[in-house]
Amino acid sequence: MVRLNEDREIVQQIREGLKATGGYCPCRLERTEDTKCMCKEFREQIADPDFEGYCHCLLYYKDNSASGT
Repeated sequence: MVRLNEDREIVQQIREGLKATGGYCPCRLERTEDTKCMCKEFREQIADPDFEGYCHCLLYYKDNSASGT
């Protein structure tokens, strides 16, 4: 399961950054399809059944405990 960070302040800051960058990860200098939120790096991490943790900018969290793994 993927969810938003529980820290509302971080979520607000990242969402403001996404608006300012046109939807690109505000933590990245590069503006490509790979850095468009939800970025390629995190999509690949979601696909990895062993990965649990935050995306690069801390907006999303992949939680394996909810899926029963």
